Amino acid sequence: MRELELKYGCNPNQKPSRIYMEEGELPIKVLCGKPGYINFLDAFNGWQLVRELKRATGLPAATSFKHVSPAGAAVGLPMDDTLAKIYWVDDMGELSPLARAYARARGADRMSSFGDFISLSDVCDVATAKLIKREVSDGVIAPGYEPEALELLKQKKKGNYAIIEIDPNYEPDPIEHKEVFGITFEQGRNELVINDELLSNIVTENKELPEQAKIDLAIALITLKYTQSNSVCYAKGGQAIGIGAGQQSRIHCTRLAGQKADNWWLRQSPQVLGLQFVDSIGRADRDNSIDLYIGDEYEDVLAEGTWQNIFKVKPPVFTREEKRAWLDQLTDVALGSDAFFPFGDNIERAHKSGVKYIAQPGGSVRDDNVIATCNKYNMTMAFTGIRLFHH
Repeated sequence: MRELELKYGCNPNQKPSRIYMEEGELPIKVLCGKPGYINFLDAFNGWQLVRELKRATGLPAATSFKHVSPAGAAVGLPMDDTLAKIYWVDDMGELSPLARAYARARGADRMSSFGDFISLSDVCDVATAKLIKREVSDGVIAPGYEPEALELLKQKKKGNYAIIEIDPNYEPDPIEHKEVFGITFEQGRNELVINDELLSNIVTENKELPEQAKIDLAIALITLKYTQSNSVCYAKGGQAIGIGAGQQSRIHCTRLAGQKADNWWLRQSPQVLGLQFVDSIGRADRDNSIDLYIGDEYEDVLAEGTWQNIFKVKPPVFTREEKRAWLDQLTDVALGSDAFFPFGDNIERAHKSGVKYIAQPGGSVRDDNVIATCNKYNMTMAFTGIRLFHH
């Protein structure tokens, strides 16, 4: 098959729409549903991301995409009981490494992942399919599916769930094209391999870079490679925990991603773990309620007449001071940036979210100020010399 007609493009008024190959066959099979234009953009960007994560770490990888940027990305490391609980998978028993990767990718920012498109580095197994089946999602792309896993996924959306199988051996041409306003752009594909060599130029007084930090920085940088720029990514323990995408200002990227990382950590606090939800509430409503509870608009869920619909027992206000005290316990976070930090304010903000390790291109006229701010907090920062813009 060289061509696949789509229902419409980015919006229903944009017709006709299709994906096609100038030469050769499409490297995909649609096993169920009718993926749309944006679904395929998410699928192909996500597939590249998880393929690179697998190559870089040797571990199964998953990503949760929304609007052509990852909401989360992770590799299949074990999870402790707290993570299993905040990702709503503590009732699923033992998870496979691939299922753990998706649980982490989906769980880091469940608000953003709602209605995601999933990419898996490995053949989708039953454990992963069971996890996907109960989440609100638009579709999945993987290099294959176990028969039972495929049947489980085909039950989603009344049989209309988008399931794509991609040829894992497919390699695109080294030159890529894009058309905007009737004008064709051409460039070499971004084939940069992200590995430990990119982290060798450590410019801070602290030169310590543990193996886990190298893995987390690789995850951050590979995630940024497929995130709409400007972008910043916080990572810890084998997964992205906060992604700030598509911001015009670097500090806004850092703040947005930092707030998401903060929320990830606040959800692990005793105050949130102790919330007693009414039995009838669904996971999405729980996620929304937690997001409000830990934010500045907590009265939206604690107001009289409202909290009774959410909680069995009215929780106390999670005060600013209590939140700060809990956030101060978050440590050893890794941070990647797709372009240089122009000011030390980015480092000041990153410090508030427990960042210890940083990888960024360098090259700002204020590099000395940025390095000095890192030294102030005993951070380790590597200059990669490589920009990772993605548009």
